Amino acid sequence: MLKLSTKALLIAAVVLTFPFAASAADLGLVKGTGTVLMIRHAYAPGTGDPDNFDVARCETQRNLNDRGRDQAREWGDRLRGAGIEPNRILSSQWCRCMETAELMAANLTGAGAVEPFWPLNSFFTAREDREKNLSALRDALADLPTDAAVVVMVTHQVTISAITGRGVSSGEGWVLKLNGTREPEVIGSIPAP
Repeated sequence: MLKLSTKALLIAAVVLTFPFAASAADLGLVKGTGTVLMIRHAYAPGTGDPDNFDVARCETQRNLNDRGRDQAREWGDRLRGAGIEPNRILSSQWCRCMETAELMAANLTGAGAVEPFWPLNSFFTAREDREKNLSALRDALADLPTDAAVVVMVTHQVTISAITGRGVSSGEGWVLKLNGTREPEVIGSIPAP
């Protein structure tokens, strides 16, 4: 009985250590053409940004910690390991998103430069920007080619929730299937590293 309990505890410890590992099926959602992988920036402790926030100055923002940087690198490793090379990597201008995208891209062999893309910016505290950002983002989604390799977009919880209608944790990704409209199909999520 004690051996069984020890074995059960060992199995539980392994499962709890790796609860969010992405499976091949998860990453398979991204393969093919006409998909967008929309990732919430990797782990950055806290909520929102300080009162002195300035998009051009990272020291005024909530930024990634070591755990977040590891998550971002792991995204690159995952994609590379699954043979997925993004067509483009777009990012919110917030430093935590740009750093997530850049660390991820550094672990991909053919990734080009990360492109700052203002429609992915947060409107968590700037509610007046919500409709402008989302309208421009939906226009961009409608204009993306449905026959191209995956486009990765690194953004914020509010943006992903508005587009997918679902919640999202730090470092989690949602996969959209482009259909030439402003409303791509939400086809699934990929857990955070």
